[in-house]
Amino acid sequence: MVVVTIFHLAEPAHWAAAQLSGSYTQSTRGRTMEQEGFIHCSSAEQWPVVRRNFYADVPEPLLLLEIDVDALAEPPVVEVGNPTTGETFPHLYAALPTSAVVHVTELAPPHGEDVDPRPLS
Repeated sequence: MVVVTIFHLAEPAHWAAAQLSGSYTQSTRGRTMEQEGFIHCSSAEQWPVVRRNFYADVPEPLLLLEIDVDALAEPPVVEVGNPTTGETFPHLYAALPTSAVVHVTELAPPHGEDVDPRPLS
């Protein structure tokens, strides 16, 4: 069986709160799902670019959540995320159950283009 995965960059405090409640509701840096309308996700190829463009100045480690799409009650909706390029991204329109996260990797703070993934689960 092939597991189809998407990814989300999370701040450790938000992921810790989600583990206590059972669901994750942070959309993106500084915005909740309620504020944004959905949870931003990325493909395996997209998340490093998202990290570089939106989280490069974050001095502490981030977490990369690997999400099993088949474990979601509602599938992601693939939508244009950048109108200039037409690039599409997966979006979640429901809270992310922590049980759908199959792997968590700690990403050390960036040093230029350096990415240092460390598996946590």
